[in-house]
Amino acid sequence: MDQPITDLVDLIPPEHQAILGQSVDEARGRLLAADPQEAAKIRGSFALVARDGIEVRLARSLDRPLRYFLAKQEAGPLLVVAERIDEIRAFLAERGMEGQFHPSYTRMVPAHHVVTLRLVGCPDPNPRYQRFLPVPAAGEALPADRDHLGRLYVEALYRECGEWLEAQESGVPVGVLFSGGLDSGSVFLALYRALLDRGESPARLKAFTLSVDSVGADAAQARDFLRRLDLELFLEAVEVPLDRLDPRRAIEVIEDYKPLDVECATVNLVLVEEIRRRYPEWRLLADGDGGDENLKDYPIEANPELTIRSVVNNPLLYQEGWGVDCVKHSLTYSGGFSRGCVRGYAPLARFGFRGFSPFTRPALVAVAAAMPFAGLAAGDHGRLYALKGDLLSRGVRQALGFELPVFEKRRFQHGAVSSEGFSRIFDPSGESYRRHFLSLFVRSAA
Repeated sequence: MDQPITDLVDLIPPEHQAILGQSVDEARGRLLAADPQEAAKIRGSFALVARDGIEVRLARSLDRPLRYFLAKQEAGPLLVVAERIDEIRAFLAERGMEGQFHPSYTRMVPAHHVVTLRLVGCPDPNPRYQRFLPVPAAGEALPADRDHLGRLYVEALYRECGEWLEAQESGVPVGVLFSGGLDSGSVFLALYRALLDRGESPARLKAFTLSVDSVGADAAQARDFLRRLDLELFLEAVEVPLDRLDPRRAIEVIEDYKPLDVECATVNLVLVEEIRRRYPEWRLLADGDGGDENLKDYPIEANPELTIRSVVNNPLLYQEGWGVDCVKHSLTYSGGFSRGCVRGYAPLARFGFRGFSPFTRPALVAVAAAMPFAGLAAGDHGRLYALKGDLLSRGVRQALGFELPVFEKRRFQHGAVSSEGFSRIFDPSGESYRRHFLSLFVRSAA
C-alpha cells in the first residue's frame, strides 16, 4: 500500500520570506493552484513549500536557494526543506538519521519552476517540473531597436526598485554594494531616482565600495562614477587587508565550490562583514547581481562548452543553465545563476542583511529573455559584449535622466583586489575548493 508523506519539515522561518503585496499563506495558495502560472504572481523574494495531501510543491525566486532532502523512516517518508545543506544535516542528526545524509543527495529547486513531489514511499517517483516564467518562442523577440530595448529594461528596473522601497519601512537606510560598474551603477541610480520621485530624501542611500589593501581598482572607479554625476557624497569606501580574504570560509558559507562563485563570495563576505561591524543595525543591501546574466555579458572564450550561437539562442542560459530537461542539469545545485545565487544571498544572510537584487526579478529577466541577441550580435563576440553598456546607457538616459558612466568590464573580485593579491589568495584550478567542500560533510574527505 502506498505510504503518504508522514513528515514534512520546513526549516525556513516565515520571516525569511520577502513577498510583496500578499501574505505567505496567500503565496502558498498560488503554489497549489492547478495552473503553475499562478506562481508567477508571487512577487518579491521567496522560497516556499506547500502541501496538498500526498503532493508537495516547492518554488523559489531566482535570488535565493531552496533545497530539499528525502529521508526514510519506519513510519514513512520524511521530507526536509531548507535554505542550507548544513541545516538539513543538522536536523537529520537530531533525529538520529545522519547516516542517510550525503550532500549530493540534497536537491536544489530550480528557479522559475514549480516542483511537485508526489511522495508515496519507496520507490519515489521523479519530481515534476513546471515552468512559471515563460520563455519567448521563436518569432516573439522584441524589435531590434536599441533605444526601445534599453528603455524597457531600465523602466522595469525602476519599477522594481520603487515597489521594493514601498515595502520597506520609511527612512530605513539602504546600502548598495557598489563597484561603479554598469549593474551596481544602474541599481544605485534607479534607487536614487525612485527616492526622489517618492518625495523622500536620498540621504538614506549609501554606496559601499570594497578596497583590499587600498589598491583595488573598483574604489577609484566608484569614486569617478559618482563624481561625474555630482553624487560623490554617497560613497563610503570599505578598506580591508588582504589577509581577511578566506576562500575556505566562503565555501563554508555558500556550500559550493565553483571557482567564480567562491571568488565572488570571498570578497562579498569581507565587505558585508565590515559593513555589519560599522553599522550594527543596518538591514537593507541592494546589488547588481543577475545583470551580467540577463544581458549575456560573460566571456564566451573562457568556457569551452559555449559558443556564441548557444549563448544567443538560449534565452535563459546564464540564469538557469542548460535547463531541467538536459543531461548537464545538476539536481544537487541547479545551473547558471539559479545555482550561483548563493554567492550573494548566503554572505548577506550570514551577517543578518536582507538583500535586494532587482535584476533577478522576473520582470527584468523576461525583458532580457525577449531581446533579439542573435540579430544584435550578428555572430560577433565583441558586438555581444558591447550591448550591455549601450542598452543600459540608453535606458538610464531615457528612464532615469542620467548619463551612465561606462567603464571597462571586470568582475567584482577582480576590481576589489590587485592582480598580485588575487593570485596569492585564490586557487585557479578550484580543486582545493572541491576538497574543502567535501571535508565539511564527508569525514573521509578531510
